Amino acid sequence: MAGLLNRIKAYLRGPKGRALVAKAQQAARDPRNQAKAKAAVSRLRSKRR
Repeated sequence: MAGLLNRIKAYLRGPKGRALVAKAQQAARDPRNQAKAKAAVSRLRSKRR
């Protein structure tokens, strides 16, 4: 498992990985996506009970 995690870390340090992280961070700042995430978490929490 350590080998897989090291490969993922190496990818994220590269140019494509950094671009992917930046895109994800930008999407996370979008209020619409935040609302979708909160709704999904709410649905998951309600199903657990």
